[in-house]
Amino acid sequence: MMDSQSSVAAELPQMLPPPLGSFANREQLIEHVGDFAISQGYVVSIKKSRKDRVVVLGCDRGGVHRTRNRTSETEPAECTRKRKNGSRHINCPFEVMGKYDNGVWYLIVKDGTHNHEPLKDISEHPAARRFTEDEVIRIKEMTEAGLKPRQILKKLKQSNPELLSTPKHLYNVKTKLKQGNLTVRNYKAFRPQKASTGSSQAPGNPPSTEPSWRHRFTKIPNFIGGQFVESQSTATVDILNPATQKVVSILSLTTIGELKAAVFAAKCAFPSWRNTPVISRKRIMLKLLELIQRDMDKLAGIITSEGGKTLKDAYTDVNYGLEALDCACGIKTPQMGLFVSNLSNGLDIYSIREPLGVCAGICLPNFPAIISLWMFPVAVLCGNTFILKSSMKDPGVSMILAELALEAGLPNGVLNIVHGTDDIVSAICDDDDVRAVTVAASKVYGMHVQSRASAKGKRVQSYTEGRSHMIVMPDANADATLNAIVPVAFISEGERCFALSTVIFVGDSKPWECELVGKAEVLKVNAGTEPDADIGPVMSKQEKEKICKLIQSAVERGARLILDGRNITVSGYQQGNFIGPTIVCDVTVDMECFREKIYGPVLLCMQVDSLEEAIIIINECRHCNGASIFTSSGASARKFQTLIEAAQVGINVPVSVPMPFISSGDPEAPFAGQTGIQFYTKLKTVRQQWDEFLKDDEVGVPMFASPTPEPIISSQEGPEPELGIEGV
Repeated sequence: MMDSQSSVAAELPQMLPPPLGSFANREQLIEHVGDFAISQGYVVSIKKSRKDRVVVLGCDRGGVHRTRNRTSETEPAECTRKRKNGSRHINCPFEVMGKYDNGVWYLIVKDGTHNHEPLKDISEHPAARRFTEDEVIRIKEMTEAGLKPRQILKKLKQSNPELLSTPKHLYNVKTKLKQGNLTVRNYKAFRPQKASTGSSQAPGNPPSTEPSWRHRFTKIPNFIGGQFVESQSTATVDILNPATQKVVSILSLTTIGELKAAVFAAKCAFPSWRNTPVISRKRIMLKLLELIQRDMDKLAGIITSEGGKTLKDAYTDVNYGLEALDCACGIKTPQMGLFVSNLSNGLDIYSIREPLGVCAGICLPNFPAIISLWMFPVAVLCGNTFILKSSMKDPGVSMILAELALEAGLPNGVLNIVHGTDDIVSAICDDDDVRAVTVAASKVYGMHVQSRASAKGKRVQSYTEGRSHMIVMPDANADATLNAIVPVAFISEGERCFALSTVIFVGDSKPWECELVGKAEVLKVNAGTEPDADIGPVMSKQEKEKICKLIQSAVERGARLILDGRNITVSGYQQGNFIGPTIVCDVTVDMECFREKIYGPVLLCMQVDSLEEAIIIINECRHCNGASIFTSSGASARKFQTLIEAAQVGINVPVSVPMPFISSGDPEAPFAGQTGIQFYTKLKTVRQQWDEFLKDDEVGVPMFASPTPEPIISSQEGPEPELGIEGV
């Protein structure tokens, strides 16, 4: 008897248990098990639950449990189990358990076997035959009108032809209605999850400026597996408005366990996402682009409130991000490989690009929208899943982008967002499941991430921030030069990655200085929300103190301060981190203000005697990523272009941040400047040869065997040439 049972079990199609892992909360674990079960053809239900510690899930087979036949004539009748018609199977041995430990839920498979066949169609299961809430209300109304159950079902099926409910289900609903119960049992596994986004806004009403997750959480949550998950950490960071010093929001730092849950969610989502057609991925990203355009006011508002930028700069940040996303959506053509037909004896060779797996990005605070949109859209369009470590100073933009990505249809787990300090960054670099890391940070920090991540065999792409220098020749056009200097030196509070920090004048600088002061003095310093603001506050009190200290040290070393913006006051915003346009002249290379990066509207001016001397100063500056020259001489421009070592070069135009598909940043950083597709994919070369297409004399010939050379016939008289290596 046992042999026959085991043989029957062996013949049943295999249904796999869910992959093990850790989860941020109980609901995420249950959803993971339920979704995987559906893909395998079985349904799970909760057998035992203690919400704070443990949950046990079993297989809910569904269908009709008929009376079992006795195995032998001698078996007593009382051993035969009898059940009511229509009751569900509950005797499947499958059982998994979720346990809560140290802030994380862990999944354990106690018994992964089943004693039944998988459901061919999930609609066969009774859970798929439930009524919707609207149908329950209609049942109540038609019952009160005197209609019989079969008449009610007939009317319901007219509006929903796929309704599988039977009169028995209707009787159960009527019983609940008599008890005053209008609730409907919801099965998340059978109904598409609705994104909690602003799409529920009433038609005609303006979109809310508040992210929807703020209505449910007092602190900024993580975004793991398609859900906003409150962190279990007690460590928090106050996000302050730089103009008012008021707390905008509170950021909960991610725990190591929650990061592992995010990595696991991304790892589980990768197999299905990589098999999603490129066109389908592109449609989701195009929908995301449309939603970002719709919620541009919301994004710009949170950039201003958290980072202090003027609204004009905030909109510019979002627009640059949209350009990056738009370029990423053209990914299908560059992702194509190469094909070489009939290379030798019917041998074809072709290359294909495949995604890496789980990738991660570490963000800077100065331009939160464009930096986030530089990273994850290209990665996910290539078929990867992504973990974004938001900036500690302005994480709100990342959370809104996650919300919009969910609304656009990005599957759960493809994008995950965590928050944290160096311990989270180190954990990302050390995690074996993370295949590639993109970092936007200072050069020192970028090299630290590169060193740690590459030691674990990861790809590293570094967008290192730096400084931009400008050389002004005596023959430069005055108006064009001044109009170029002022915006890149002072607008955006000097926080751009390629902000102009130093101008080197070849020859006398005095005529330029007066004009620069006049142009800079008219710029309005105010809170970013004010419509007339040209320059907003710097991001933090500590940054303002550092800027003032560097300016003072330059003055003490002999520099001339021709425009001082340190003591500026803004009416109504006395507590703000404001610094007005500042110009420091007679700066030398040994001053601390030249050696350090200044994140503020401060311009350093130097004077040299020749173009060669100016080029040497720029080449010896280890923080210089970009350089430009303003001149009317083609010879000077040619010499500058040839001798300068900076990665970004401008001629009669200032250096700006490049698009992701163009070389960028620091040439010393590994993978810096590599196009996103090359970085986020790996190249696979395939060789194929089919015997049925070969001639009989070619079958079995080595693939790279050279054909027998034919003798060379010369048109001139004389001996035939000998065929040596050269002849072959």
